[in-house]
Amino acid sequence: MEIEKYRRRIVDDKIEHYLKLFGAISIEGPKYCGKTWAGRYHSKSEVLLHKTTGELSNNVELAKISPTLILEGEKPKLIDEWQEATNLWDEIRADVDRTGLKGQYILTGSSTPNREGIAHSGAGRYGKIHLRTMSLFESGDSTGDVSLEELCNNKGKEKLTGDVDLRHLAGLIIRGGWPGNIEYSPKDSSEAIEQYIKLIIDDDLIRLDGVNRDKHKMKLLLKSLARNESTTASNMTLKKDISEVDNEDIDVDTLASYLNALDKLYLLDNDEPFSSNIRSSVRVKQSEKRHFADPSMACALLNIKEEDKLINDLETFGFLFEAMVERDLKIYADSFNAKCYHYQDYQNREIDSVIELENGEWCAFEIKLGANKIEEAAKNLLKLKESIEKENGKAPLVLCVICGLSNATYKRPDGVYVVPITALKP
Repeated sequence: MEIEKYRRRIVDDKIEHYLKLFGAISIEGPKYCGKTWAGRYHSKSEVLLHKTTGELSNNVELAKISPTLILEGEKPKLIDEWQEATNLWDEIRADVDRTGLKGQYILTGSSTPNREGIAHSGAGRYGKIHLRTMSLFESGDSTGDVSLEELCNNKGKEKLTGDVDLRHLAGLIIRGGWPGNIEYSPKDSSEAIEQYIKLIIDDDLIRLDGVNRDKHKMKLLLKSLARNESTTASNMTLKKDISEVDNEDIDVDTLASYLNALDKLYLLDNDEPFSSNIRSSVRVKQSEKRHFADPSMACALLNIKEEDKLINDLETFGFLFEAMVERDLKIYADSFNAKCYHYQDYQNREIDSVIELENGEWCAFEIKLGANKIEEAAKNLLKLKESIEKENGKAPLVLCVICGLSNATYKRPDGVYVVPITALKP
């Protein structure tokens, strides 16, 4: 890739900051999300450790036999797919200690490495960065009229942002945020993601740890995850879903191990439950909300390749729209060191997305595809805030409805913000 054509990512600011703080940084995330491009943009030399054939395979062997040769070159040096030669972790840590210099190495990896044989955690020497697929702002599909950081500090703006077409929203979900697919049609992108998933099943999963998993059962699990996108479905629910829909069975321990493998490949990006800062007497459910790394994966697995198919199934559309919004919220929140969660308690109260700020304040977001749902969502947020205050809990600083089809960003008389996802930025 020609560097001058690089489409700048939100995380680039954090990469530049971390290169000033640490001797080395590690950029992690799913394959094809742009890690190599980002690493190359910030580096002055590189070595690729993809375990394939020819020269690249020789680099892997060289890294294991003579790592000091791999580390030679102008700094910062990019070491792509470093997990293929995990001994480099300690070698780089030692070199950082020896030189005392910052910003020496950029490591990228698309799977969690086997840390057997790694002697040191790298604490104080490494900074870790998680790279996701592109948000709508990064891909040029959001106007950026509203800053999430300003919104979370109760400084939202009022502005007409323009009409949003339902078909266009459907296309954005199907296409996804994969940098290499941004110029593709939804159908072409879906076909590319189908092949991406197939190669993950056929190749990457066995290379992860040498375990030969049942490919058929793995695909059944992936399809079940797609059917349960943006829900808190338990492992037992997934097992039951596979049995009822596909008329096949999968052992619950096998299912758990397969989920763990998908997680190690960064293909899952679940939302953790939020409870630490509310401090009310109500018991909070501890289930994670399930998400793929990108909603386009669920579309490909459900054979949703064209906008009409999604428009004709508004329930599925709603879950996938929620997934896209929460992907973007995580990307934007990470830029100002905030964290994203979801909330669900045993009184059947839910918040689609919670953003916790560094200062301990938190903000509650409801996500609705249609503008006709804004009133209902706002009332739910206000009711939940009131009940938390009655229970002597810490109420949210900001209430907001993120909508798909709203044509403006504004603050309602009751204090609830309304923001179109296609107007949001960090």
